[in-house]
Amino acid sequence: MELTRRDAVAALAAVGATGGVALAARRTSDGPGAGGDAADGGEGGDSLPDEAVVRASMTAVATVLYPSEIDGVEAFVGGFLDGRLDGSTHAEGVRAAVGELDAAARSWHGAPVADLTERDRDRLLREVGADTAAEDPDGTLAERVRYYVVNELLLGLYASPTGGELVGLENPQGHPGGTESYRRGPR
Repeated sequence: MELTRRDAVAALAAVGATGGVALAARRTSDGPGAGGDAADGGEGGDSLPDEAVVRASMTAVATVLYPSEIDGVEAFVGGFLDGRLDGSTHAEGVRAAVGELDAAARSWHGAPVADLTERDRDRLLREVGADTAAEDPDGTLAERVRYYVVNELLLGLYASPTGGELVGLENPQGHPGGTESYRRGPR
């Protein structure tokens, strides 16, 4: 199955994000997106990773989380993040969680998340505890990674029409389907 930027915009609409406006604004800007000053992935102090690091790390984690039959992950995650990295408190939480996950990857595996193999990224998420942690935006590292990284990526996937089809949601919330889709069973 192919995920597209159109799926990303549909997912943003389904979750109530202002993705279309954010996407249009980003496409017309000249420079890279807004972000922290730390281009090194947030290694120093309380600085947050820049947008390129966040995007690369989130895309790398998505390749672990998303089913292997899905193509177009990079474009989809990029499009979804266009509407989610909007300067809000939630966006800062995403940046902080990615920065902490990246710091753990550098400490434990000697490389940032985006440079690890898929197997090592999977192992990193398990070592952090994100596979079993409850989500909590103010909790432990495992809970924050679960909330801001893992759940964010899964929300984007399953709120999209293509991702919804994977789990039998041919008409995800926020997408029209009419009464016809409710009268017949899933495909």
